[in-house]
This record gives sequence, structure tokens and C-alpha cells, in this order.
Amino acid sequence: MVIHISSGSPFEAKIGYSRALVDGSMVYVSGTTGYEYATMTMPEDAGAQARNSFATINRALEQVGSSLKDTVRVRYYITDMAWYDALVAVAGETYRDIRPAATMVVCGLTTPEMKLEIEVTARIGAGGS
Repeated sequence: MVIHISSGSPFEAKIGYSRALVDGSMVYVSGTTGYEYATMTMPEDAGAQARNSFATINRALEQVGSSLKDTVRVRYYITDMAWYDALVAVAGETYRDIRPAATMVVCGLTTPEMKLEIEVTARIGAGGS
């Protein structure tokens, strides 16, 4: 059975996607930008955007009994290498002991204020393995 998880982002309904999708023990979290969805604001700082992204991702994972500790794959998308150090600092804090497979891509995103987007694949229970 597939379970669809929503973060309450207006983009999910507008574009037609789920924040996360659970299939068995696998959790696929959509690309998540740095919006604070309660206020629909985006911090200017890339590090703050990364923290918001990880908080949104973790809330989605927690809804199905998982957490960032269960991450097996992460993809980072940044719009400019100028944001690299800020993203790496937050990613390092988050994944230093977890060490998932990772990819980073420099690319354009859908609005100018978006400096980064983070996509995660987790396996429920992987953090305890």
C-alpha cells in the first residue's frame, strides 16, 4: 500500500505531488526548498534555507515513524556555488554520523529566492541497522 504525506505546502496541490510517498519501508521525499510553510516566507540565507528544508523533510518522515537518521540517499540542488559552504555546514551537522549516499547538482530552481532544494530517500529503520 502506498501512503501519501503532505506538508501543507500550497505547491503540493497546485503542482500535483506529495511531500513524501511511502512504499513498504521506503520513503521518497520530494525536493524540498527552504520555505517556512507556516508563514510562506523564505529566508535569504542559504544556511537557514537548508535548515528549513531539513525540518520540513524530518516532519514528513516522522509522520510515518521515520526520521533523518533513516536517510539512505540525499540529493542537493543549489543555484550557485556561492551557497555551497552554507549548505555543506548544515548538511554536515545533519548527516555527519549517518553518511547517506549523496549527490550535489548546480542548477536553476523555480523562483529566484530559492537557493537550494533537498531530496531524500529513507528506509524506515535504516538508522538502527
